[in-house]
Amino acid sequence: MKPANILILSLTMLLISTATPARTKLVALPDRETTHIRLDHPRYTLVEEERTLTLHKGINKIDFSWKGVHIDMDSIRLRILQHPDSTQLINVNYPPAAQALVWDIYSPEGRQEKIRISYLLSNIDRVITYEAATGKDETRLDLSSYMVLRNFSGESFKEAGFSLDYGKGFTRSIADGETKRLLFFNRNDLAITKTFTFDAGKQPWEPEKQHSNVGIPVHYELGNNTANKLGLHALWGGKVRIYQNDGRSSSIFLGEDMAEFTPVDENMRLYIGDSRDVVVTQQKIRQEQKNVRRNRKNRIILHDLEETMRVEIENFKDRPAELHIIEPMTGEWSLLESTHPHKREHAGELNFTLHVPAGEKLVLEYRTVTRNIRS
Repeated sequence: MKPANILILSLTMLLISTATPARTKLVALPDRETTHIRLDHPRYTLVEEERTLTLHKGINKIDFSWKGVHIDMDSIRLRILQHPDSTQLINVNYPPAAQALVWDIYSPEGRQEKIRISYLLSNIDRVITYEAATGKDETRLDLSSYMVLRNFSGESFKEAGFSLDYGKGFTRSIADGETKRLLFFNRNDLAITKTFTFDAGKQPWEPEKQHSNVGIPVHYELGNNTANKLGLHALWGGKVRIYQNDGRSSSIFLGEDMAEFTPVDENMRLYIGDSRDVVVTQQKIRQEQKNVRRNRKNRIILHDLEETMRVEIENFKDRPAELHIIEPMTGEWSLLESTHPHKREHAGELNFTLHVPAGEKLVLEYRTVTRNIRS
């Protein structure tokens, strides 16, 4: 809080005597000694500040106000740090129609007492952004993370400590209305995999019949794990600008993507565009009803459906391509046979990962059955 807005009104013990009037002493609140601002919650910012109060014996009234500062009143807390067993917070009063409260603190003797005030502050937040730079061979990546700190809270902070839930904390001053961009995290020479993804539920099965060129989405996949010099914490989501070294001491801008929050041991996927150097053509080459069930009128009411799919992949690149194939599935299904290994990540998808040599064609065939289809 602004020191001008907060005063400590210390009342001495009242002597019940007609000859001695009550004495009131007004003491200015000392400056913040430390301020710590936590930015690890996506919606709320927690501020903790420590001050040393000069208390008198008896009940001390502390007036805490925050006019023009975006504080959540219900979140304000006061904690006694030095003598929590004897110095006690005994009451909190909220004056009507005011951005203020009054703490009643009892002290058994006159002394100094360190306290911690904490509260949730609105309109001060952070945005995480990244810059990624890959080499010409697209196998390694340098990754830098920046924190864009924006303060429109109504309060200025001098030499405050800021922390997120990963990376090293830092100390900065930031005024109300100010925005700062800070390098927060940096790792070099990280292993990446360039992948191509064909989703049969989103992309055309026969691209040569389309009126425009069909591209296959391309991603860099970055493992957030200790083997890749990461994996100590999750990586926050944010905008990523991706560059490539062109081999002539300059860079090419490949594009930008919004990276998703990436837990430890998961992959951060960065979209860099569509490629027309890998062409996928899919066809259903066989379909047959099996295990047919009929009613008394000889009408089919239930059946199983066997389907055989053929997927042709042509790699026109001069490098091998790793292709992810996603086949959406519905109902009660199972894979009967396949020419290549598969993965079933959940009930709604069948996944294949194929390594297609440079300049070659590869064919995937698989057969599935979907049971108990109502006719």
